[in-house]
Amino acid sequence: MQRMIHSDLSIWLSGLTVAGLLVALAGQWLVAGEPGQMLLLGGSALAFAAGGLPAGWRALRELVTEHILDIDLLMVVAAVAAAAVGAPVEGAVLLTLFSISSTLEERALGRARRAIEALMALRPETALRRLPDGRVEEVPSAELAVDDVFVLRPGARVPADGVIVGGRGTLDEANITGESMPVPKQVGAQVFEATVNLDGVLEVTVTRTVAESTVARMITLVTEAQAAKAPSEQFSAWFGQRYTVAVLAGSILAFLAFLWLGQGWHQALYRAATLLVAASPCAIVISVPAAILSALSAAARGGVLFKGGAALETLAAVETFAFDKTGTLTAGRAAITGIVAVDGTEEDFLRLIGGLEAQSEHHIAGAIRRDLAERDLKPIQITDVTSHPSAGITGRDGPEEVWAGNPRMAKRMGASVDREAFRQLADGTHTVIYAGRGDTVLGAITIADEVRRSSSRALQALRQGGVRKIVMMTGDRRPVALRIGTELGLRPEEIHAEMLPEDKVVEVAGLASAGKVAFVGDGVNDAAALARADVGIAMGAAGSDVALQAADVALLAEDMERLADAHRLARRTARIIRQNLTFAMGAMAVLVTGGLFFDLPLPLAVLGHEGGTVLVVLNGLRLLYDPIRTDRPAKVESVPATVAAAPVAG
Repeated sequence: MQRMIHSDLSIWLSGLTVAGLLVALAGQWLVAGEPGQMLLLGGSALAFAAGGLPAGWRALRELVTEHILDIDLLMVVAAVAAAAVGAPVEGAVLLTLFSISSTLEERALGRARRAIEALMALRPETALRRLPDGRVEEVPSAELAVDDVFVLRPGARVPADGVIVGGRGTLDEANITGESMPVPKQVGAQVFEATVNLDGVLEVTVTRTVAESTVARMITLVTEAQAAKAPSEQFSAWFGQRYTVAVLAGSILAFLAFLWLGQGWHQALYRAATLLVAASPCAIVISVPAAILSALSAAARGGVLFKGGAALETLAAVETFAFDKTGTLTAGRAAITGIVAVDGTEEDFLRLIGGLEAQSEHHIAGAIRRDLAERDLKPIQITDVTSHPSAGITGRDGPEEVWAGNPRMAKRMGASVDREAFRQLADGTHTVIYAGRGDTVLGAITIADEVRRSSSRALQALRQGGVRKIVMMTGDRRPVALRIGTELGLRPEEIHAEMLPEDKVVEVAGLASAGKVAFVGDGVNDAAALARADVGIAMGAAGSDVALQAADVALLAEDMERLADAHRLARRTARIIRQNLTFAMGAMAVLVTGGLFFDLPLPLAVLGHEGGTVLVVLNGLRLLYDPIRTDRPAKVESVPATVAAAPVAG
């Protein structure tokens, strides 16, 4: 609200400054005699009061309280100097253009700051809370507490972060994760505040209150990121302070030099004021934050959170990317890749092994249950289920004992797995699970992690974007790592397997010795590697507090292409900063040369100075519309099945 009031006041003051200038010009050129002189003086006084007094007061206050010499003071001093030598209209022109450009800059940068805060407006004001007796009541969203259950109807926005406990539907998460395609959701799936339920009636249990929601954390992080200055911003601020002092001192010396050269004090003061305007570093100082703020806001809208401008600048310089495998390049979710049923059908075999694994929390058990659900099969009821660590699981199907597990489990039951069909499955790149009844093997399945559909495209985009080296690190066995790496187009020397967390830290340190390196992980594991890298990047961090805290960059969606987008945005930001600085310094050099060695008019110096400042701001604001969230058409990418279902062996 304060920013809105300040912005409105700036517009009013700029309007009064323009009005004062127009009145002064009318008095100088359109009205003759004493009335014209009165209009000239009155209009100039209005322009100086509206355009000069507020800026001068702010600059003096900062000088006294913060011991900071604001660049605005240079403009006010130059305008006063112009009036002192009998050129009040030129001073009014300076203050008018200065006031207009300052207002435009303020509104432009405010737009960048407000880009992420606009998410606040997406929050629904009310929610449909289900009471213990089954009734539904409408309450303010802020009153929702953890473990409350709310009903979400089609077309409604999610009032708070939660987990679906009833129903299924499709949600639009574009405003949170940047995901352009609707995301199907069912029981157990997370939902995020401010996303939109497109269809279906859902019942959701609250996991975070509105004050602690994903939107609130995003706004907090982006606000902190915008406050944390990047190295280039710190340098420009440092340079601006010292250069401003030099400009004031240089203008005084120039005034004395012009007097010594025989020019009258009016002409000397006028040229010194012109030089003061020409040499002001406004464009240089504003060029960096304009680009940084715009890029941070664009990235946040696309589901990428930078912890500050420093992370953005560092990512632009990264030429080596190191990736964790599980949960990053892969989905981190096991899936059945092959089935061999020795006795009976695949369906009967899956029902048996599904009954055994029904009470297990192991990730392999989860893969089997998902496959049964997709086939619409019900598991066989198994009793007396017992887990055998590092071997498998046993139970009873009626009077007989049934089992499932690795070769150690089969040997324990006296069963032989020496079959040709099983040897075809056991190629070393997949986990093989055998199942049987007593000493008879009934079949086997292979389990493997799935490659993310977006991983291959993302790695290709990174290479095309200038990344020199990409490596994959995993604790898995070498054959498993080679299978995943080959599917992703990585060379054998880029695949590092059987690594402990401390090994990853050592490897990242070695890569960092040759240049900037980024480590990409799931944000929960590999915290040490994330910290050691020049840039730590967490995947799928929308619902993870750990991920948001551990990394320098958080990708809210589990979409690897967002990483390539973020890297491209960072490099584009670096290019625009270089463009701005080159233009600003070049324009200042031309204007200073004109002020020193040629009779450069003050209005022309003002126009060049203020116009250049506005241009670098607008150039930086182009990043605000960076297509990091460009909708991508749905691509069906088949993950190659490296192991086909083996033939039944008799």
